Amino acid sequence: MSDVSPSNSTGAVVNGDSFSMGKQDLLPPASFQGHRSHSEGKLNSSTDYQSGSTTPTKHATNDYKKQRVLYQKEKKKEKIAIKALLTDPSESIMEDHLKVRGTLRGWTKFWCKLKPGWLVIYKSQKHGHWVGSILLTNCEIIERPSKKDGFCFKIFHPLDQSIWATKGPKGETVGAITQPLPSGYLIFRAYTEESGRLWMDALEVAQRCCNLLNKKNELDPSDEMWQSWSTGKDEPIEPEKIEKEHFEDLDEPEMDTEDKDRDEDSKSESESEIEETASSSPPTIHEVKKTNYQPTNEEDLGQDTSQTETLGEENKGLIWGLMKQVRPGMDLSKVVLPTFILEPRSFLDKLSDFYFHADMLSEAVVEENAFLRMKKVVQWYMSGFYKKPKGLKKPYNPIIGETFRCMWTHPKTESKTYYIAEQVSHHPPISAFYVSNRKDGYSISCSILAKSKFYGNSVSAFMESEGKLTFLQRGEDYLVTMPYANCKGILYGTLTMEYGGKVYIDCAKTGYKADLEFKLKPFFGGESNCVTGKIKFGEKTLASLDGRWDDKVFIKEKNSEHQEVFWEVTPAVRNSRLSRSTVPLTEQVDMESEKLWSKCTAALSKNDVHDATNEKFILEEEQRRGHRERKARNEDWVPKLFEQDHEGGWVYIHRDHRPWDPLEDIEEYEHQGIIKTSTKHPTAPVRSVSIISLQHKNGRGQGGQVATEPAKKRKLSQRGAPTVAASSGDSNCSTPEPGESDPSDKDQSPRSSADSKEEEAAVMARHGLHDGQHRLEEELRAINTNLGALLRAQRDTSEALRERRDWLTFSILFLLGQIIIGYLFR
Repeated sequence: MSDVSPSNSTGAVVNGDSFSMGKQDLLPPASFQGHRSHSEGKLNSSTDYQSGSTTPTKHATNDYKKQRVLYQKEKKKEKIAIKALLTDPSESIMEDHLKVRGTLRGWTKFWCKLKPGWLVIYKSQKHGHWVGSILLTNCEIIERPSKKDGFCFKIFHPLDQSIWATKGPKGETVGAITQPLPSGYLIFRAYTEESGRLWMDALEVAQRCCNLLNKKNELDPSDEMWQSWSTGKDEPIEPEKIEKEHFEDLDEPEMDTEDKDRDEDSKSESESEIEETASSSPPTIHEVKKTNYQPTNEEDLGQDTSQTETLGEENKGLIWGLMKQVRPGMDLSKVVLPTFILEPRSFLDKLSDFYFHADMLSEAVVEENAFLRMKKVVQWYMSGFYKKPKGLKKPYNPIIGETFRCMWTHPKTESKTYYIAEQVSHHPPISAFYVSNRKDGYSISCSILAKSKFYGNSVSAFMESEGKLTFLQRGEDYLVTMPYANCKGILYGTLTMEYGGKVYIDCAKTGYKADLEFKLKPFFGGESNCVTGKIKFGEKTLASLDGRWDDKVFIKEKNSEHQEVFWEVTPAVRNSRLSRSTVPLTEQVDMESEKLWSKCTAALSKNDVHDATNEKFILEEEQRRGHRERKARNEDWVPKLFEQDHEGGWVYIHRDHRPWDPLEDIEEYEHQGIIKTSTKHPTAPVRSVSIISLQHKNGRGQGGQVATEPAKKRKLSQRGAPTVAASSGDSNCSTPEPGESDPSDKDQSPRSSADSKEEEAAVMARHGLHDGQHRLEEELRAINTNLGALLRAQRDTSEALRERRDWLTFSILFLLGQIIIGYLFR
């Protein structure tokens, strides 16, 4: 397989750019008597023949043996590099189904994997039967007109030689049984023009990436020889040591004749195959540093139908004192709340309550039907609300820079879900978190802007956010919003907490969307904790939801006459909550939530409100002091684990959207807030799930030249190509195959060069398109801003109406009370 590897073109110049560096640039100093070609070794070892000697000297024999050892070592390394490239899933540039035309002009659908320098073809994606591998280093790629629907392109050898490799990725010598395929060319057809042009761009990038990959494989850090070169030491390698290490089982006598040299060649070839097989064993897994997680104590889920609390007489005076500081419609983010209403845990910790049923997401990932996946996601969404701790408590407001981390264990899939949260801003208060389980195939990213407003007899806490749930294997993003929490009964009545507002779960890729509405209990009659909703495909409603999110929710699909239970909080559901583990307090850093608020929590557990208030004041005053110092230095706060994206949201710095590969990935773990994956080979994380965004991100400097220059040349060469109307008939080849004659072949060139005027026109057209795109983006951004302002104005109007309604109700009740009292005591 190494005889036809892409490494043969290592020294070739690619378009005259900086990728022309070959093996000569990596050679050791002249004093090193190392790797040379076989013929060169023969010439150098024949100096004694030229001086008149009839027998090779001992020095020449040793030099020849050393050259043979280095030759076999280099050949084995090249084979291992190519085998690792073909079997490593992380080296894949693009994968998709393509139709291939056979020798009999029939089309067959194959699964194609594009790797640097290689195009590997399989019979199907599921079974993975190898059909053949195409060497792209000596091939040309050209667009091919066709009467069939889709986009056709052709890969061919310019000298009409074979384009196929002799072995498969796993050493196969015979491919799967299919229709016969041509040897010197192959015609592919993509389903759409966009997909076909993307394949052509990717193929040209793969041709250029091959040279870079070869240069990377030239240097093996695990090789002692290369280590000595990289450290600048010119120490010669002892041939006896290498020979003993690699040929210890071979008793090799002195060989002085040409016949024995040929025997030695045959032995070395077979021995190299044995060494290659031995080297393909799994690599050694090095021990990594992981965070020590311990299971937490049992949690209080609450059993009441509604979350209520009755204030004691000693706390009513504090509430009335708080009422003097606020007015209806006021934002409570800067109001110091009394300590007795605090829940002894941070808001970052409370946000993790929605992931105790994350195993539902693991089931949704493997569901093949998109409608059923959406239903699973909605069920998981419902599962985050039924936990209702005793009483009405508000968690701590996180300190800027505060972090929290925890982990859930999945017993069914033997995987782990990690949760990392950080307070990235204090004014306005923004909390960012990231959830990852790459083995089960999902991740969640979200940043929440917390707001609270006072409406007289009620307080509402809003979480302005749009979380993103991503299914890694499918490339699906589900945008999720949250309802607001409403606490009523502050001035009169019983303190009660409910959820309200309209939310949605939207997947743009599949077209499915769930619209839900959490309803508050009416003033007269009605039930609490009610929710209604619809699951849609586009504008078409497929199912309706109705029920109570803390008890039962029923679903009625469009084609069904009966309702079914969609979600029910049963004892079995409560017992199926995943076990959460946290970091022990002694191993936490100072800015982790539990350790940061430990003194305040200890005081609250003793009902010592005075000490809890003092500890809370110390932390908040330290935060204010840090803000004043940064403001004096004109510095901004830089979060540790999150960064802002181009849309202004906060994303996890160490996110990895690469789908889980069971052949390469070993285990996902977390250390010091960084979620990592231990792999068999070094693998870089993928920040985006789109190949287009990856090309755009890397399209700077040399990388941009590799990706965009071939595309520009191809677009210029396509100006004179004829347009063929689509037809249901078979494709007649307008680009003749090797051996066919076509009068139009002289006019069609795979890389026709355009004149300077056409190039300038193409550049100007491209700049015009970019400018138009930028203007369109700015207009869309302005429209979104205006829509957001309209929505906020509408929400403020509804809040004002609700505020007036509360005051009117209070006035009416007050007047009725006065009338009743006056009537009784008249």
